Amino acid sequence: MKIIYITSSLPYGPGETFIISEIRELKRQGHDVLIVPMYPRGQIIHDDVKPLLDSVIPSPLFSLDILVTSLAVFFIFPLKALRILNWLFKSRNLKILLKNLAVYPKGLWLSRKASKWNADHIHAHWAATTATLAMIAGHITRIPWSFTAHRWDIAERNLLTKKVENACFSRAIDLQGARELAGYTYLKDKTPLVIHMGVDMPQPKYRDNQFIDKKIRIIMAANFVKKKGHIYLLQAVQFLREGGTTVQVDLAGDGPLINEIIYNTEKLGLKKNINFLGRVSHEKLIKLMDAGVWDVMVLPSIIDESGEKEGIPVSLIEAMSYNIPVISTTTGGIPELLDGGAGLLVPPENPVALANAISILAKNPELRKIFGETGRKRIEESFDVKKIVVELSKHFNSCKRANQ
Repeated sequence: MKIIYITSSLPYGPGETFIISEIRELKRQGHDVLIVPMYPRGQIIHDDVKPLLDSVIPSPLFSLDILVTSLAVFFIFPLKALRILNWLFKSRNLKILLKNLAVYPKGLWLSRKASKWNADHIHAHWAATTATLAMIAGHITRIPWSFTAHRWDIAERNLLTKKVENACFSRAIDLQGARELAGYTYLKDKTPLVIHMGVDMPQPKYRDNQFIDKKIRIIMAANFVKKKGHIYLLQAVQFLREGGTTVQVDLAGDGPLINEIIYNTEKLGLKKNINFLGRVSHEKLIKLMDAGVWDVMVLPSIIDESGEKEGIPVSLIEAMSYNIPVISTTTGGIPELLDGGAGLLVPPENPVALANAISILAKNPELRKIFGETGRKRIEESFDVKKIVVELSKHFNSCKRANQ
């Protein structure tokens, strides 16, 4: 099949690395994939996206080509174009309306690109304005389209009912997300599918579970935003140090709260225990996991004041695929990943419980091995990208058959 994948910015910028494995595997399984970033901003950071660059149309959100093409499409298909505008003006608030209107010309432009390329399907990651793009192009061309909803984009409620109604299918990456999406749309005949994000499965490695310099080495790979809960890991490290457990924590990532976390690291006297790695490319992070640099991954996620919470974090999935035991919190879709002994779950915003969980793994190498093996088995069963793409492909093909 010829499939257009709409992203927010991938392959540009630091985000959306969780889509890379899915696109690569679609190509490996014989599909032709064209990547259209909605807003291609930033540099190429991740080396593992470079092989995909020949499949990218890096058109900006606004350009003379997009303006001219969108006007042409508007006058060729005036009724369809006006109908879409009518949908957009039903956005639930002015901010969302303006965001949707901003992508309207590029959506019309994409319809022309999709038709000329003879696309069989259009798929958007995110239920927000990327899905608006897909909806516009799909409605103009009658090419089947679908979207993957993650987490914050569900809560934004950007024309969700209209999108679910018009899409061939909608996909959530976890059960809780599917329930929320269904709850906002009330379309009983268009139940969202639950199809996880997948990762490439590495060859299994059996670690000796011996710490270097008698330190437990922890990785937290996450943007410095409130919902990731960095401060609770710092507080847990303080409790561990006071209890005599030596911990070395590497924080990989960037974001608006990084200076605040650096300040709190110094305030708590943890400079010797915390390393700030900065922005680490996806490929490098994977290589370090494979090399056994870290003993445990920790993600102390919370629900922030806006209500934003995790889906199923791909950083945890990737660590588990490398037999690295993980500790996280009972927020969002994380229990779906870790329930049943695949990892350790603690309450959010509870540094004492987090410190206890780290201490348990630090003192028990056999338990680390068990969690590592159980976690990897969970990923093999439910998050292997090969299986995920086989399932996705079935739905893409079903849409194509239904449209013929």
